[in-house]
Amino acid sequence: MLKLDFSNAFNSLHRHDVLMSVLSRVTELCAYCYSAYSHPSMLFYGSYVILFEEGPQEGDPLGPLLFCNTIQPLLSSLNSELNLSYLDDVALAGPADTVASDVVDITQLGGAMGLVLNTGKCELIAHDIGDISLLGVPLFTGIVLDNAWFARCDNLTRAADRLHLINAQDALILLRSSFSAPKVLHLLRCSPSVSFIQSFRAGAQPTLYSSA
Repeated sequence: MLKLDFSNAFNSLHRHDVLMSVLSRVTELCAYCYSAYSHPSMLFYGSYVILFEEGPQEGDPLGPLLFCNTIQPLLSSLNSELNLSYLDDVALAGPADTVASDVVDITQLGGAMGLVLNTGKCELIAHDIGDISLLGVPLFTGIVLDNAWFARCDNLTRAADRLHLINAQDALILLRSSFSAPKVLHLLRCSPSVSFIQSFRAGAQPTLYSSA
C-alpha cells in the first residue's frame, strides 16, 4: 500500500487543465470559471502586485470541486486494486508492480498538469495493515487508535491550561472551532472508537492492545 501526497497541489495545478476539465464534464460552470480563471489573479503585498496564474483561487468555494474534477480522469485510469483519494491525498494498494506502474503514471501525467509528488510525505506500507492510519485516523482498533485518543486528550489538557491566558471569547472560539470538537468528531466518524469512549466515560483506564 502506498499513500501519496502532492506538493502545494492546489496552487500548482495548471489553470488551462482546470478550464478544459470544466468544459468537458461540468459545462454549466463554464461561464463562471472562465470569468474567474481565464486571466491571472492579482495578489497585493504592500507596494507589490503578484500575478497568481496557477490553481484555483484560495477561498473559492468551488476550489475543491475544480481540483477533483481535473485529476479525476487520471485517478480513474489507474489499475491498483485499491484506489482511494480525498482531494490531493491518494492511497493505492495491490501487487507491487501494479502500484509502481500507477505511480509512474501519476508522476508523468500529474506532472504535465503541474502536480509534483511530495516524496517526504509519501508513505509505503509493506507489512500488516493493523496499525495503518489514513487521513490522520487509525482504521482499526489497537494501540495506534488508543494512542490517537490519548493524544487528543493531551492536546485538550494542554489547551485548557493555556487558553485562560487570553480573552475568554477568543478562547471559546478556539476551543470550539479548532482544539476540541472538529478533531474529536474526525476520530469518532472515521475510526471504531466505541470501546475506548465507553471505558473513558466509565472512568476506567482504556485497555491498551498489544502490538500483536
